[in-house]
Amino acid sequence: MGLGETNEEIIEVMRDLRRHGVTMLTLGQYLQPSRHHLPVQRYVSPEEFDEMKAEAMAMGFTHAACGPFVRSSYHADMQAKGEEVK
Repeated sequence: MGLGETNEEIIEVMRDLRRHGVTMLTLGQYLQPSRHHLPVQRYVSPEEFDEMKAEAMAMGFTHAACGPFVRSSYHADMQAKGEEVK
């Protein structure tokens, strides 16, 4: 998150993922790796990540790791085993 997408767009993608049977979700903050990459458009608050996690769980995701330092493979092994990831 942080590349200019809206919360509505994120929620629509989450709905689409659920329609396709996805049960594990990771949402993290985009961080510009170098000056040659796209700049960050905004920094997402921890509270907003918490809201997205609550929305994901309400949609039926069994696992949702959402936070500023979460990456796509963030403790995937733990999530796959059903462990809570913070």
